[in-house]
Amino acid sequence: MTDPVTLMKQEVGKAAAALVESGMIVGLGTGSTTAYAIQYIGDRLNSGDLKNIVGVPTSFGAEVLAKQYGIPLTTLDAIDHIDIAIDGADEVDPRKNLIKGGGAAHTREKVVDYLANRFVVVVDAGKLVDHLGSVFPVPVEVIPMAITPVMNVIRELGGEPQLRMGVRKAGPVITDQGNMVVDVKFNSIPDPVELEKTLNNLPGVLENGIFVNCADIVLIGEVVDGQPVVRKM
Repeated sequence: MTDPVTLMKQEVGKAAAALVESGMIVGLGTGSTTAYAIQYIGDRLNSGDLKNIVGVPTSFGAEVLAKQYGIPLTTLDAIDHIDIAIDGADEVDPRKNLIKGGGAAHTREKVVDYLANRFVVVVDAGKLVDHLGSVFPVPVEVIPMAITPVMNVIRELGGEPQLRMGVRKAGPVITDQGNMVVDVKFNSIPDPVELEKTLNNLPGVLENGIFVNCADIVLIGEVVDGQPVVRKM
């Protein structure tokens, strides 16, 4: 018996996959809910319901999944646009600003998601917050030689930086680009647009996990009376 939370994630993934049309170039995001979207896009391709789809993966993980489900892949060098991107988020505020990067893939995700004509975010209701940074720290991808100076400047900005360490792996998490991730807790983020720019301007920072003014649709999964429900924001 599948538990209600898994069912709900599957339903959100299915709702996102249903937005994909034949002939589209699709940004394939990273994370547990997006994984179901990738699976359902593959199912639609295999059944003949969808044709001529190519995917642009945002991480090594997304690439492996896409291959597993039979979705042909391309690269940003070979295309001039992305029709739709489907990706998860760690936090979503009422203005559809996001914090992403729990899976340390936010740099590639940002490149793909911002390029897309339509960016669809798939989350469960637990990811909704009144203000960004309430629950989740802001992930900042930093080149290894700059870790100490970047963390020092972040402290001056009022953040509490912590180097992300591997789970079941000794040492820090290393991104697909070969960099490290600093998770930064801010007491409040009154202006996400400004903070995103400030962090990205620090020498040695490649990218951070604040995504502003880019999400078009947020599909939210909830479990209501034991049943999975999907609503749109």
